[in-house]
Amino acid sequence: MNKPRRASDTPYAVEVEAGKSYFWCACGRSQDQPFCDGSHKGTGFSPVKYEAEESKKVFFCGCKGTASKPLCDGSHKKK
Repeated sequence: MNKPRRASDTPYAVEVEAGKSYFWCACGRSQDQPFCDGSHKGTGFSPVKYEAEESKKVFFCGCKGTASKPLCDGSHKKK
């Protein structure tokens, strides 16, 4: 299986809006990090949908190694 590209060494802090859906880039190739721009086509990766239940700041994974996709779980601190 392909490994995703590490887009960032830190998470992306994003103010999400209640009731809105966001599509997190799982492949690491998007130019619109942390969100999908379609760059995954042909890679075997698919974006992960995140539905905001409330308006707040969340931290989307930038290293693409999180076990709690699409949110950061601290995996970027492990080398």
